[in-house]
Amino acid sequence: MKSHLSLLDPLRFAAALGVAIFHQMFWSWAWTSIGVPGFERTVAADVLYPSAAPFTWFGWVGVEIFFVISGFVIANSASQSSPGAFLLGRALRLYPAVWVCATATLLVLLLFGSGPASELILPYVHAMLMVPKGVTGQWLDEVYWTLAAETAFYGLVFCAMLTRRITLRHLAFGLTIYSAIFNAAALLVMSSTTPSDLPYLVILMFRVPCAAFLLSHGCFFALGIWLFISANRELTALEKIALAVTCVSGAAEIYFFASFFLTSIPAIADQSALAPIMVWAAAVLLIALAARRNRQAADTASPEAPAYLRTLGLITYPLYLTHNVIGAAIIRALVEGRPGPDLGSLDRAGPSDPGLLVHLREDRASGQARADRSPCAFRNAAAAATGTAPLSAGPRAAPSAARRSQGERRGVLAALCRPTSPRTAPDKAARTGRR
Repeated sequence: MKSHLSLLDPLRFAAALGVAIFHQMFWSWAWTSIGVPGFERTVAADVLYPSAAPFTWFGWVGVEIFFVISGFVIANSASQSSPGAFLLGRALRLYPAVWVCATATLLVLLLFGSGPASELILPYVHAMLMVPKGVTGQWLDEVYWTLAAETAFYGLVFCAMLTRRITLRHLAFGLTIYSAIFNAAALLVMSSTTPSDLPYLVILMFRVPCAAFLLSHGCFFALGIWLFISANRELTALEKIALAVTCVSGAAEIYFFASFFLTSIPAIADQSALAPIMVWAAAVLLIALAARRNRQAADTASPEAPAYLRTLGLITYPLYLTHNVIGAAIIRALVEGRPGPDLGSLDRAGPSDPGLLVHLREDRASGQARADRSPCAFRNAAAAATGTAPLSAGPRAAPSAARRSQGERRGVLAALCRPTSPRTAPDKAARTGRR
């Protein structure tokens, strides 16, 4: 069996880049519509990218592409290794990079974050061990949730190898049926409930907090296994049906989560849930074509893949682990290192400029306070930028008529650059004291 498709390395890098763009240019400000931020909020820059939302909101589908590639690569590794060699190889592949990246993330949060250091201890331990955090816990970096699903899949493969009776084909059939039933139920729940209903929330729980159960994502790993088998021999009729089921199940999982996003985030309410499905389907088609080409060229020597493609594959894993928190800190350093804007020019710019990226600084000389950064105010700013209805913050959110008439235009544009979470002067003092 041939061990490597050169296409997988650039495809994996492209998927990681899509996830990074999603986190830095969409989720960094759109999370306020859902209210589930990670620690990256404490180091985020004061920028918004609402005009880029139609092109960045579906970058999360790179994770589903990762899982398909992982199914292919792990099936290849398991087919050429003993159980012990497989387990050791996976551990050496994952843990050293996690230890380095998680430690670097912890240092960035300690040095530049605004939260208490005590909140980081347990998430750091979970990250170093790559164990699930549970429903109520928090990851050191939100991207680590995918490692729980990956390690669960590796564990299944390892156990199957130990039995010497359960083959990759059997495992693929099991994951195909197991995940397809769940994703079919998810579509049924979505059609009869809303995101605020308990059944809907339970389905969402199994996507990220309980990803290790592989209910939502098992179909993607199974699809990777089927594609690996197809790279080495022609699939039987039953196997082709199973492959088709995994494709439909995967599309259903993506559709469910995309619909949740479109329903919950006003800035993208007019977008189509088909966009992430099409991106994922294109990636799967490329892998399938490469697998077929590999099978047809089984008797000929394959040309060596260019070194730069292999390099892209090698840097994908650390890029994925560091792009969120550390990437947010780097962007913040770049943004806050630039001179502040001319406030007069902000007054001349109307609120119809949603794509304007503004960074406001506190005017220490005149004692001017920074604008309100409450989550509700942030949501209203995003609503103003995208033309959707603002949210009410209660009695405290209603300013006086005089104040509104003096700073209405400036306040709206200033709000466009608010960060993913408040960072007040006491927070900065706490960070300085901790350092």
